Amino acid sequence: MEATEVRKLATLEDRHWWYAERRSVLRRMVASSGLRERVGSGPSLALDIGAAGGGNTRVLRDLGFLAVPVEYGHEGAQVARERALPVVRADARRLPFADSSASLAVAFDVLEHIEEDEVALSETGRVLRPGGHLFVAVPADMRLWSAHDEAVGHVRRYTRESLVAVVAASGFEIDSVTSWNVLLRPAVAVRRRTSAGSDLGEIGAGLNRALRGVIAVERLVPVWGRLPGVSLLLQARRHR
Repeated sequence: MEATEVRKLATLEDRHWWYAERRSVLRRMVASSGLRERVGSGPSLALDIGAAGGGNTRVLRDLGFLAVPVEYGHEGAQVARERALPVVRADARRLPFADSSASLAVAFDVLEHIEEDEVALSETGRVLRPGGHLFVAVPADMRLWSAHDEAVGHVRRYTRESLVAVVAASGFEIDSVTSWNVLLRPAVAVRRRTSAGSDLGEIGAGLNRALRGVIAVERLVPVWGRLPGVSLLLQARRHR
């Protein structure tokens, strides 16, 4: 992602509906995994891979993990440092962590930026403990490809089948795959057809609340997660 986009994200993410709901998704993933109950009394290592400015890292830290943001880009790493996070600047395909050292790896909106996504996933599996958890979020469906994807440095969007295939081939057992942002998909599709660049930007407070409310409604009807959405969410575990 370009430096200007990273700075824009860092400015927006504390209040923008998309990022606020992404943090809610992460909290629910941790809760549903039962991970915190199984890792013991001491803090366990959680890697936020492709962390950008560390918004999700802060969620993991607040949940009691020893949370480390891993960021390839200079600008994202700098933002994480400014937020007093213990950032490690590294390539997801060559993680500077010992084998079986982490209990959780989060890769939200990162695999779509990497040509060799299978290499990044295999490397993530290496640093996870046997049975360690992987949480992934990626953009869905090449039919939604637009100037936004190009502006933020995507190389692909995923189908359920392609995401499951690459994760499973990298040594993981799949626990669940669901769609996210289903109800707003028609509006996103229309906007993307006319967009000339990144969708990141300020929106009014009223619209921000309304959009977050629409996304929150999806939690009440889990069946919607089976329908096409804007993103895919996956939970998996490293083979024991």
